[in-house]
Amino acid sequence: MIAIGCTIGSGIFRTPGHVALNVHAPDYVIWLWILGGIVALAGALTFAEMGGMFPGAGGLYVYLREAYGDLVGFLYGWFILFCSTAGAIAALALVCAEHLCYLYGSTGDSVWELPLAAGIIVVLTVVNLFGVGIGEWIANLFGGAKLVGLVMIIGAGMFFANPQVDTANTASAFVNTPPENLMSALALGFIGVLWSYGGWQHASYMAGETKDPQRTVPRAMILGAIVITLVYVLANVAYMRLLPLEQIAHSKTVAADAMNHVTTMGGTLMALLIALSTFGSIGIYSVTSPRMYYAMAKDGVFFAKLAEIHPKWRTPVWAMIIQSVWALFLLFFWGTFNDLIEYVTFLDWIGLMLVGTTIFVFRKKRPDAERSYRTTLYPLTPIIFVAICAWFVAFNIVGSWEKALAGLVVVLAGIAAYYALFHKKQ
Repeated sequence: MIAIGCTIGSGIFRTPGHVALNVHAPDYVIWLWILGGIVALAGALTFAEMGGMFPGAGGLYVYLREAYGDLVGFLYGWFILFCSTAGAIAALALVCAEHLCYLYGSTGDSVWELPLAAGIIVVLTVVNLFGVGIGEWIANLFGGAKLVGLVMIIGAGMFFANPQVDTANTASAFVNTPPENLMSALALGFIGVLWSYGGWQHASYMAGETKDPQRTVPRAMILGAIVITLVYVLANVAYMRLLPLEQIAHSKTVAADAMNHVTTMGGTLMALLIALSTFGSIGIYSVTSPRMYYAMAKDGVFFAKLAEIHPKWRTPVWAMIIQSVWALFLLFFWGTFNDLIEYVTFLDWIGLMLVGTTIFVFRKKRPDAERSYRTTLYPLTPIIFVAICAWFVAFNIVGSWEKALAGLVVVLAGIAAYYALFHKKQ
């Protein structure tokens, strides 16, 4: 549920329009979502081997530290804190707030969206301070709500298809005008896809608090990636059976618009489910990543305060608080969903690409290490994962250089912080 819950958040309800706007054609849309699933599955199959080798708390940070040393491990934790997870929390909170405003009849750029999003972050942080059990409860309850919403969309696409869609697509100048640079358009569309698929790796962060982690963590990541891919592809097929592609491309509320085709109450119902979905995802993110900061601090390569555990609640209180404070900063600094996901996606997938390369290091340096799972079709599987990530990062630097630059500034600040505060302690 954590792997699925961290992945299925705002993305599948918000980014299909972004994907369609860039690639223009239904076939390209579906193939991008399938490609995203291949990336997620290849990544899950690759990461699962390391999850079995290192079942303690810390997840991807541990893999990078063991493969490349303390500096790289520190930098990964640094940009997970100051870019990836905090940015994701801010973006999810903004989407949740937008749909709550929709429920109360406030559409467009409501003045209440940013304050409401900030309040959501604060409330969920306080709730999760009381223990991982509450976070698991939120994951199961609201993870179910988002799946209900997706089942409704898929069902609507199967049984209430709009007969005018094909005619509208055939006559549309938008659909019949291909992008000027197809590879660039596919890469830009892939931003929304990878944003939607990101999150399956968070199951590895909880290994230190999981029963039988050497079996549970790999299975969770692999099963999560398969379920998510199937759901995402079916949801996009449903969208395109209910709405013309041009309407999808210019919609920020694709799910609500699609359900409005079936019933006038569809938009309201979907807005409620999306609000619940994103609320649950924020709750999961706020409780999983701080475990990694805690593990880093315990190893002496992150701020010592983040290793402090509350004597009663047994949670890394300061790690959770600092993460939420930075999420609030990013929320008000960027202010829009698109800006936030562009900022997050660039560094997030550089980090995941780098983690994917660690399997080659461990196969060479630790060939006899205990592995409860060995990556299927090695080395082809990790090569596919790393290669697609590299293609995406390269085009993202060109197409969204402002966000890439902001991310690189964060990394440079992390390097300076490491050498100023931690390097001499090693």
